[in-house]
Amino acid sequence: MDEKLKKRIITFYVGGVINALLGMYVLMEGNRFLEPDTVRLLTIVFLVFAVVDFYFPYAIKKKWMAENPSRTP
Repeated sequence: MDEKLKKRIITFYVGGVINALLGMYVLMEGNRFLEPDTVRLLTIVFLVFAVVDFYFPYAIKKKWMAENPSRTP
């Protein structure tokens, strides 16, 4: 697998972890300085972005494997 592609996959994983941590932080500490509806909305947004960030590497690997069936990642 191309090094540029590996770097992109790792970047998505790091972004997913950061988004998940931010979502958990807002969920746990957001009630101190935000309204409950805002806390729920921000938590949902961060966690959805985390899910998307963890799905993209899977899709990238799947596409690469379809384009290069004889090569291993």
